[in-house]
Amino acid sequence: MNKIYFSLLLFLFSKAAFSQPVIDSTNLATPLQEVVISSFHINDSLMNAPASIAILSARQLQQNNNIDISQILNTVPGIFMQSGALNTNRFSIRGIGARTPYGTNKIRAFYGSIPLTSGDSETTIEDLNIENLSQAEIIKGPLSSVYGGGLGGAILLSPVNRSATGHTAGVSATHGSFGLVKTNFQYSGNFGSESLNINYHNIYADGWRQNSSYRREGVTLNGELFKTENSKLAYLFNHTYLKAFIPSSIDLTTFEKQPQNAAANWLAAKGFEQYDSFLGGLAYDFNLGKIRNSTSVFFNTRDSNEPRPFDILKQQTNGYGARTQFSADVNLGKMRTYFILGGEYFADGYDGQTFENRYQENDGNGSLQGNKLSDNSQERDFYNLFAQARFVLTPKFEVQTGVNVNQTSFKLENRSLESPSSETYSYDVIAAPQLSLLFKPSSEKTFYFSASRGFSLPAIEETLTENGTINSSIKPETGYNLEVGGKIYFLNRSLYAETSLFRMDVQDLLVAKRVGDDQYVGINTGKTRHQGIETSINYSKDIAKNLNLLVYVGAAIGKFEFVEFVDGDNDFSGNDLTGFPSQTLNAQIQLRYNKLYVSADFRSVDGYPINDANTVSTDSYSILNLKSGYRTKIGKNLTAAADVGINNVTNTGYASMVLVNATAFGQAAPRFYYPGLPVNYYGTISLAYDIERSRNKI
Repeated sequence: MNKIYFSLLLFLFSKAAFSQPVIDSTNLATPLQEVVISSFHINDSLMNAPASIAILSARQLQQNNNIDISQILNTVPGIFMQSGALNTNRFSIRGIGARTPYGTNKIRAFYGSIPLTSGDSETTIEDLNIENLSQAEIIKGPLSSVYGGGLGGAILLSPVNRSATGHTAGVSATHGSFGLVKTNFQYSGNFGSESLNINYHNIYADGWRQNSSYRREGVTLNGELFKTENSKLAYLFNHTYLKAFIPSSIDLTTFEKQPQNAAANWLAAKGFEQYDSFLGGLAYDFNLGKIRNSTSVFFNTRDSNEPRPFDILKQQTNGYGARTQFSADVNLGKMRTYFILGGEYFADGYDGQTFENRYQENDGNGSLQGNKLSDNSQERDFYNLFAQARFVLTPKFEVQTGVNVNQTSFKLENRSLESPSSETYSYDVIAAPQLSLLFKPSSEKTFYFSASRGFSLPAIEETLTENGTINSSIKPETGYNLEVGGKIYFLNRSLYAETSLFRMDVQDLLVAKRVGDDQYVGINTGKTRHQGIETSINYSKDIAKNLNLLVYVGAAIGKFEFVEFVDGDNDFSGNDLTGFPSQTLNAQIQLRYNKLYVSADFRSVDGYPINDANTVSTDSYSILNLKSGYRTKIGKNLTAAADVGINNVTNTGYASMVLVNATAFGQAAPRFYYPGLPVNYYGTISLAYDIERSRNKI
């Protein structure tokens, strides 16, 4: 694989000098501009969307160290992305997904037009290169009429796609504490009716904890072909290789006194995860005036190996699918009307085997594969049919409505039994409607109300019994969401404020019940209620000649609780929801003078329960990050930049992730805690070389 990457680099050198296209924060000026949102929506701008949607630009995504996306996503009110390590994350929205043992589910994610969420409901966004993202769009709440299964919401990630004529090439290098090194190469070229973007990145870190070294490299190719005024064919391909050692969670005593230590059994086994993943797709867009269509086909595949103290897990997943979406805008009398109609089909195949891990017999050399313990496969397929309509009744008032219909079925083969078994099962058809009202008294004020239903499909382990057979009693988790909100510009558009109040009632709560060292089964039990208020403020002000001030504040206050939850002999009804804080606050301030900027980011997180009984909770914590940088133009086409930063300036000890409902085995204490990084430093140097060419030149 390294030879392939080396060939790509030679190709880039043949085009131009390298550089990562520098995000120049000095060219931002007041007033604040209205944000254009993804073409997935029936709306064209944030002000016309009756929903809580957060937009993170490329500049915002790169405001930290260009490596850890969790710190950036956590600036959005209502978002809580826990990060036990660069490869161990849990992303939750308004408490949805907070109780997932490992990883992320209950949201849908897209990279361009390609789903990142697999057929088993798992989502991995941390593998994508931050420096190759032009925008992240986070939809909070179940807008299932377009996105399908995703009770918490959806996240749309857009790859860099240069549209202007000419060529850009670049390089950036980041060095940081604990052996952190990242290199990034990118080339973008536009050739009239075709465009090409190539990005390669390589990350290595020793890690600050025992058994936590990390290596990731990846390449992304995307662009457009046969582009005309009314049509284009977009393509996207991404490959990621990862090998990350796993220190795992630790108990309270170790967390407080020796947080750099790994869990003893993971250290002895030298446990890690390693995989190659590929995803790709084609999307054809055409415009016939009032009718437009976008149709895409896509695939993903992943081959992983994870030696763990209790076994060695090997998994292979392969998925493919297609999505088509028609949109139109017509006049019904004097009423402007917009429609979306489409469908999506996704098929996913999973093969998983576990083997004995005989690391204790391997003379301290780590994991050693033994006999096979289990062998299962699952095939899952689903379709979503969706429709959405927007009726502009008057210039100030409009109604939006939509529905999504989902059908999911799967087949399980258990090849580890003496008599191999095969079973099939289907969920009932789920209908998820949505109704929204929007009042826009002026171009600078929007108020909305929305009511919607969402659903989340069980993950693979939740569909199985303890014996590995299909759990026919399990069913998708559903919820009803009510939300009111407002979006307003003030002070000649120098200040933008957004507030939303929401309440979601979730039924058939999916609970992952631990039945072994790393074995979980799913049960539907009880109800939860998620309610709160979220507010964000953006302010931009020129306070003197060449001196600009940017301020951002985001806050969320909520009440997340079990309404009904009985687990065996335990009644947790009325307890706070596990794994999600009731209060968070984020504040950022940046000063820019000519080519120099300095910024500070502050984050405060309230303590939250980490077991369903609410007998164990994390402590509240606050984190301060600082960053400064300088950008300059060298000649006509070359831009250079240097940035330095300090994260966790006060060296605060805190849990950056928890294992909810951790279980004690034998005499050992339960291992709830993943410690966050202590004070750490980084620096980045980047160059950008831009050659603009006229449209009539090649």
